[in-house]
Amino acid sequence: MRRPTLLLASGALVLAAAACAPANDTSTTASGAASPAGSAAANACAKENLKLTTAGKLTIGTDKPAYEPWFKDDDPSNGQGFESAVAYAVAEKMGFTKDEVAWAVVPFDSSFAPGPKQFDFDVNQISITPSRAKAVDFSQGYYTVKQGVVALDGTKFASATSLAELKDAKIGVQAGTTALEAVRSVIQPAKDPSVFNQQVDAVNALKNKQIDAIVVDLPTAFYVTAAQVEGSKIVGQFAANSGQPEEFGLLFQKGSPLVSCVDKALGDLKSSGELAQIESQWLTAAAGAPELK
Repeated sequence: MRRPTLLLASGALVLAAAACAPANDTSTTASGAASPAGSAAANACAKENLKLTTAGKLTIGTDKPAYEPWFKDDDPSNGQGFESAVAYAVAEKMGFTKDEVAWAVVPFDSSFAPGPKQFDFDVNQISITPSRAKAVDFSQGYYTVKQGVVALDGTKFASATSLAELKDAKIGVQAGTTALEAVRSVIQPAKDPSVFNQQVDAVNALKNKQIDAIVVDLPTAFYVTAAQVEGSKIVGQFAANSGQPEEFGLLFQKGSPLVSCVDKALGDLKSSGELAQIESQWLTAAAGAPELK
């Protein structure tokens, strides 16, 4: 005799729940199909819905020269080198073919300056920092980096085994880099470092014995010793700070709607192991430098 009463009560509860459900619910329908709002969210990163600098093209910025091991033969468009390979892997995840990717020359220090950008994202060994994030947006990190010290073999500072032994060194760094911050805050040399507008200028100063050492990110240090400065060696590596690891991120104009879509692509590359494979292919040697403490 209670069964009809229970059915009526159950019906009333269903009606009440339906009345309280939000109009833009993103859950699936009873048939299993996505609701309109859910479909809209899923389609936000579809290639045809992206807000791009140039319609139909993914425009990626980087500096010139584009150095190894990040790029190969100073040609970002060949897909070779760690950052070129990462850029094309991200583009593919977002639905772009290789011929739908365009490259723009963007000087390193202007990439994170405030203001509008002529690229969709920039890839150029740019560390994610709070000060830069005030002017631009970053993706999640795609590479955790340490700094490397390079000196001419056989010189006083080439045999250093600790940061303290570099205190009296005349160190060269590129302007606007986290290497400059790391030298000043971590090594704290007695002489303020020599600051150069371009990395190649610092490399040439070392080659000409105008400075005792240079500090660059560790994979670049391997390229310097292998291809740029004959008779040079990696003294060692060190972390830019003892807290949060330093990471490179893809850089966007502030407020860019592409960030979440690129983050999704990077997340897929990480979870599939593809990003680790790209790193292993192009940056394997970077693990072998001694630690300086």
